Order: sequence, then structure tokens, then C-alpha cells
Amino acid sequence: MVSPSPDVVEYRYNFLGDTYATARPDEMGGPATIRFLPLRPAPDRLSVRAIDRSGRSSGTTTYSFMVKSGRAPVAHWKLDDAAGSTTAAAEVGTAARAGTGVTFGSPAPEGTRVNSTAGLDGSSHGFLTPGAPAVDTRRTFAVSAWVRPAQTDRTMTVASQDTGRGAGFALGLRSGGSGAAWSFAIGDAQVSGGAPETGEWAHLLGLYDAETGRAQLYVNGYEVGTKVEAAPAEATGAFQIGRVRTGSVYRDRWHGDIGDVRVHDRVVVPDEAAELARRTPKLLGRWSLETTTGGASPEQKGGAPLRLAPGATIHRASESSCIPELDPDCPYVPPALVGDGHLRLDGEGGHAATDGPVLDTGDSFTLGVVVRLADSEPAHPMTVLSQAGEHTDAFKVRYEPSTHAWQLVVPEKDEAGAAETVVSRIQAADGGEGQGHRLAVVYDDATDKIRLYLDGHTNAQATANFPNGWHSTGPLQVGRAHTANGWGEYLHGDVDEIQAYAGALRDKDILGLGWGTDPCLC
Repeated sequence: MVSPSPDVVEYRYNFLGDTYATARPDEMGGPATIRFLPLRPAPDRLSVRAIDRSGRSSGTTTYSFMVKSGRAPVAHWKLDDAAGSTTAAAEVGTAARAGTGVTFGSPAPEGTRVNSTAGLDGSSHGFLTPGAPAVDTRRTFAVSAWVRPAQTDRTMTVASQDTGRGAGFALGLRSGGSGAAWSFAIGDAQVSGGAPETGEWAHLLGLYDAETGRAQLYVNGYEVGTKVEAAPAEATGAFQIGRVRTGSVYRDRWHGDIGDVRVHDRVVVPDEAAELARRTPKLLGRWSLETTTGGASPEQKGGAPLRLAPGATIHRASESSCIPELDPDCPYVPPALVGDGHLRLDGEGGHAATDGPVLDTGDSFTLGVVVRLADSEPAHPMTVLSQAGEHTDAFKVRYEPSTHAWQLVVPEKDEAGAAETVVSRIQAADGGEGQGHRLAVVYDDATDKIRLYLDGHTNAQATANFPNGWHSTGPLQVGRAHTANGWGEYLHGDVDEIQAYAGALRDKDILGLGWGTDPCLC
């Protein structure tokens, strides 16, 4: 920024949608330079005013510009080569030679664009290298990969780049006295965070920003740890996958699977990091609860039906035998919650259930439902959804009248009397009126968070840490849950539009649940 006026002492500026900031020249009337990192490809605008030493302001000068998408990687190995291959083809850069401890054709993380990965056996032969550097480590760069460790009890390297007697950086897993954590190290600086689990996929991205001089780490699209000041060494040696150089030898070899290794020579912004780590949820079942055949309400695409017990019926508003406008004695029949019908439960034993489990509760999942309580002052807690383990429920969503709140209750283990994590959203009971409420449970195993949504929204009081989700083997239950005396907490009310997904839906997708369609998962 520069002004023709010789007595300018500062410039006030802002970018589109931001507050004003101030930049001061080194000497009065001189130019001032600002550094700006756009966070998304979109039109933007810079507005600037010059301020003289008397405090007078110039008019505003505006510059409009378009922010392009970031450059493609400078090196990229999918590692989805055919079984028996001895090299990994490069989408960009140089093909990587594979040691004999590398096996192609290993599984890939579900819900991603990765088709297969490479398995490394942790031996001295388990590595890949292009034999050349992939990036200038003294400048801004980022390195990322999908990884699945076969063990977490020792330090292991996903990617590094050689210096003369060491490594310019190392991305991987570090194990110590306090347990294992993901790690990104540059020189003597290291940032770490997250909790690696044996056999569980994670997406790692290490970033060094030469403008700020800091290194940071993303795990599964979320920044972890604390940014650290880093002084990178010149690393003109070969890029390595699965090992790191220390002195004249390689060590900390990776044991597990690696896929989709990318190297950028620029900042990867947070939205990009999240998109690289995104796993698209998979629809497991949707029950519209509008019809019944043989005592069961079908899943929309022919999956496991919900079998109705006595006290559970499908209500269809169109089946009313009288018309209130013509018959003053005709009782009011509420419309269906969604579509043409819904499930009505009597609160005395009425429920519905699948024949077996629908959700893998040990992994990420999403479950949505529309529910309307029949009572304005329920006499006891009532459960709308649960999935059973052997001794208790892996989770249950219930209304707790004593606190006037919907609760998500998650036992820590499959044991009677196990400690429970409970989160809630306050909401008055319906009393049989209105359109009900849209509830959703989202368990994100990647972040170890579980959330309860009410009408598309959640908050801190409805969110909890849950690092050890466990696998339940029982069926999905609608309208009841385990209690100390067996089954109980029967729901008195209406239920509709049950939707189950493998994977954690995003906030914007949750808003689309319960409206008679599948939410956008793009």
C-alpha cells in the first residue's frame, strides 16, 4: 500500500467481511506491506484508506480480485498399485521403489476415494522411496497420508525427507511413557496430538508455514496439539515413506497400512485439510413407518424391517373413519409426522425392533428420528431409540421428565451398572401436539466425540468426549431400553423417519434429516 501524500502515518484496510486493521509504513509517507492468506477460493475485495499525521482520512480505494484454488500437489502416490508391484506409480513426481516388505492391495478407509493401500511390515525392507526429494523443506510445505497402524506401542514414521545425516521432517506416530500420539517434527521442534488406535484409520497432515515459521498438525481434518516455532534444515535427500533417517541408518519403520501420500509446496488451508480427511457416510437403513406387512414395517430399500410388538401400530391419517368438519362427534386425528404415516406406541409395552444390530457402535455412526410425545407431563423416563449389547445398551435416546430434556445416555462398557456419559437438550414435552422434534445422535470415532442434536442443532452441553466406543450385538430398538429389571422406559407417543448411517454426518447434513428425503452428502 502506498499513498502520494508525504505525511501518511498509517493505512487502514479490510478484506471482504472482515474488520478493519492497521498497517504502518517504516517512515512517514512510505509504503506498507501486508501479508494475506485467503482461506477459500472465492471473489474477495481489499479496501484501503490512508491516514495522515493530523488524523485526516483519504477516500477509500477498493481492489477486487478472485482467489483461485490452491496448486495441485508437487508429489502424489496413491499406493493403490496392483498386488505384486515393486514400485508405486506417481500421480505427480517420481515413481517410488518399494522394498520387499511392502505389499500392495491392502484395504482402504471406507467412504473415501482411496481404492486400496500399501501394507508395510515394519521390517528394514518395509519402505518406499522415489530416490529424490519431493519438496524444499526450507519453504512452506505440507505432507499428508491415510494411515492405519498395526501397533501403537513404538514410534513409527509415515513420511520423511533425508538430510545428510538425518531428516528434514518426520510425520508419524510417537510412543512414549504417556502413551501414543500422532506427531510432526521439523528439526528440534515437534507438534503432537490425537490418540492413535491399532487397526483404526486416520488421516494425517503436517504443515510448515515459512511465513509464520510455525509447524502444525491435522488429524482427521482437525488441528491437534499446539503450533510450534520451527527451524527447518535443508533436506535435499530422498523422500521416504515408512522410515526416517538417523545418522547413517534408517529407523522407526512403519508397521501397518499407508495410502494416498501427498506433498504440497504451499499452505493447505483448514477447509482443504478437512476435505482430504472426509469419509462420506453410508446409508444403512431408512424406515418411513408408513405401512406394515406381516407385523413389520419395511426398510425403504428392502433391508431389515422393524417388527412391531403388541401396542405398536402404524397410524395413517387418511384412514380416519369420519370427517371432523361434517361430524361434530368425530375425534381429532392428528396428521402423520412425516409423509402418510407414523409409528404409534402405547407406552405400556409397544415397541419395534430389527432382528439384529443396524449400527456398528464401535465406529462412527449417525442415527436420526422424528418423535412426538403424547403426554405434556410424562410420569417416567421414556426411550425412543436404543441398540442393545449383552448387558446394557450401547446408547439410548430418551426423554427425562425430571429435567424436561432429551438425553443421550452412553455406558462406558457392556456391563450392568457401568458408568454412563449423559448429554442433554432441554425441551418441553409435546403433549400430543405439534410436528414433533427431530433428534439425531452422531458418534465421530475420529474425534472421539458424541453429540445429541435437537431440531438440527447441538451445543456444548449436548457434546461429550467418548474415546472408547464399544460394539453392540443386539437389535435396534424403537420405544424401549434396558433397565435394571429388564426392558422398560416404554415410549408413549409417535415416531417417524428413522435414518441410520455408518459414519458421522456433518452439521449441515443433520439439518436435512427427518424430512422424508436423504440429506445431501456431497
